[in-house]
Amino acid sequence: MRGADEQQSQIFSYLSPEARVRKDHPLRAIREMVDEVLARMSGSFDAMYADVGRPSIAPEKLLRAQLLQMLYSVRSERLLMEEMDYNLLFRWFVGLNADDAVWDATVFTKNRDRLLQADVAQQFLAQVVAQAGAKGLTSDEHFTVDGTLLEAWASVKSFQPKEKKTSPPDDGGNPTVNFHGEKRSNDTHESKSDPESQLARKGPGKEAKLSYSGNLLVENGNGLIVDAEVFQANGTAERDAALVMMEKLPGTKAVTVGGDKGFDTRGFVAECRNLRVTPHVAQNHARAGGSAIDARTTRHAGYRISQRKRKRIEECFGWLKTVAGLRKVRHRGVCKVDWIFTFACAAYNLVRMRNLAATVQAL
Repeated sequence: MRGADEQQSQIFSYLSPEARVRKDHPLRAIREMVDEVLARMSGSFDAMYADVGRPSIAPEKLLRAQLLQMLYSVRSERLLMEEMDYNLLFRWFVGLNADDAVWDATVFTKNRDRLLQADVAQQFLAQVVAQAGAKGLTSDEHFTVDGTLLEAWASVKSFQPKEKKTSPPDDGGNPTVNFHGEKRSNDTHESKSDPESQLARKGPGKEAKLSYSGNLLVENGNGLIVDAEVFQANGTAERDAALVMMEKLPGTKAVTVGGDKGFDTRGFVAECRNLRVTPHVAQNHARAGGSAIDARTTRHAGYRISQRKRKRIEECFGWLKTVAGLRKVRHRGVCKVDWIFTFACAAYNLVRMRNLAATVQAL
């Protein structure tokens, strides 16, 4: 017998979003780790908000929603709010009841901007790394550094001379720009929509794009991201960022750091040794003057292990660019790009830690 297609316009339910999420859902483990981190950051949140006035969106909910956008590759805040309106899983993770109103996308963005102006992302990543260290998931001796180009939210057409006055465009939406035969460089030109982005390319023969340099410091134990920095793509950003991140490493004992041939310069190797860091970077014999790494370093078995382990940092970049959606960033300026890049690194660590815990339980 065919059932009747009855539909109701209203329904009363006594089930909470908590009851609708299965016990073994991957987000449950991530939610537990996130709540522990946010509880430790409560004091920092208190200092960011005034004691009087109209209550805003709780920063904990803002950060959980931002995590969801990265974990589920939601392409915009407007689509995120739409998903959250009818997705009980999203409501449960953020902390909304089934009948709570979802925020307007503009309201969500404006409230999040307060967090973008503070070092919340750095604190969040540091707390996640500390949590991983307490569980014995990180190494404090062996690391890897590398960088990648993050395409800026700016068109190459916006890369125009700094001092030359341009005539009004023939088409306001998509103007015709003929720059063939014109010599353009970061010294004489800048983007009118994102002045802090720089024209850069991945290698010889590759197309040049307006980009930022996203850099990571990864521990070699389980491939967790320890630190992240975003610099302008000026040609030396990877080495400069690597030194900044290594300088912030706690402790006084000697550590090792792996890297590709781009780090094989005498200046970088000398600075590493001044920081009590043993540079296990790949040798670049084609460089003028030869490699800065000699047999005193390469003869050790640890050097070969570092060279094998350093390739795992590409997994981090792959996740950040595909799942977290950072192949082309949607924010402008070094500070905001650095914030979103660092927070995405914390999201990667949470997923990685959850997977490691699941593997241990399976064994």
